[in-house]
Order: sequence, then structure tokens, then C-alpha cells
Amino acid sequence: MAFRPLHDRVLVRRLGSEEKTKGGIIIPDTAQEKPQQGEVIAVGTGLRNEAGAVTALDVKPGDVVLFGKWSGTEIKIDGEDLIIMKETDIFGIVEGVSEKKKAA
Repeated sequence: MAFRPLHDRVLVRRLGSEEKTKGGIIIPDTAQEKPQQGEVIAVGTGLRNEAGAVTALDVKPGDVVLFGKWSGTEIKIDGEDLIIMKETDIFGIVEGVSEKKKAA
């Protein structure tokens, strides 16, 4: 993929959601809520402050993050559905998930 977000924007891939309830009922795609958790794919260089210095972002590619239900803009790159959002739309980084994912 040849895409790099600008400034304080972050490119995120939604992580899959459960397709079954705890009772075993299969939920169709049309009835599922979109997950609010995703993996950071690419990040911009950072935001410039009033003095002109670049402030680096707190997230990095590979981080698993939580974001708001209506955050960002859905885009399609190379046939894959992704979300581009500002770093301020991200609530936080889910600790431990990135390391487990890389080990698998």
C-alpha cells in the first residue's frame, strides 16, 4: 500500500467483531455493530504547533486502539475498507494486544 496520512491523521483497519452471541446465535452482517477497535496501519508526521515545531503522534503502526463509533472517514484502499481519522478521535491504546498479535 502506498498511502501516508498527513499531519495528525491516522489510518486504521477495523478489527473483526463477534459473529455469534454467547448463546450461539449467529448474527448476520447487516445486524452487527461496527467494531470500535482497530489496528493502526499508518500515521502522519505530526501536528505543527504555533512555533512551527512538529509534535510527534502518540500512536504508531501496529498499535491496537479504541475510537468513537462515528469517528473518522471510511475509505477504500487497494480494495480494503479502512478508516482515516485524526489522532484526537482515538480514545486510547489497548495495551498488550499489539504484542500478542505480533507473537502469533
